[in-house]
Amino acid sequence: MSSLTSSTLESDIQSGSGSDLSMKLLFVEMGVGYDQHGQNITAAAMRACRDAISSNSIPAFRRGSIPGVSFEQMKLQIKLGVPQSLQQSLDIDKINGKILKVEVVDGGLICSSGVHVEEMGDKNDDCYIVNAAVYVGY
Repeated sequence: MSSLTSSTLESDIQSGSGSDLSMKLLFVEMGVGYDQHGQNITAAAMRACRDAISSNSIPAFRRGSIPGVSFEQMKLQIKLGVPQSLQQSLDIDKINGKILKVEVVDGGLICSSGVHVEEMGDKNDDCYIVNAAVYVGY
C-alpha cells in the first residue's frame, strides 16, 4: 500500500496509469468519520472508511457476475480528506484491507465537541472529522 499527498488517484483510475495500481472502476462509496474523544485522527479515518463501505454488499465478485473476474481480483483505493495540520499524525497502515493506494488531501474538519472529558482520553474539546471516498474495482 502506498500513500500519496497529491491529486493523482482519480487520474490513475481513469487513465489506468501505474501498472499495478490501475483498475477498472465499478463504483465509489463515500463516508464520514469522527473522533469526538481522544483526538485520534486515525480512528476518525478508519470510521470514515467503515462508514463508506458499511451499507454495501458486492455479490458480483463472489457470484461471478463479472465475466472473467473473481473475488481475489477486487481492488480498493481510498482518498481521505484530513485537516492539513493532522496529516502527519495519520497512521495509514492501520487502515486494513486489500488497498492498493491511499491518497491524503486537505479536507475534513477540526471543531469543538462542546465538552472535554478527561476520563475518555480528551486532551481538549476538539472533534476530528475525516471524509473518505472508497473506489472499488478490479
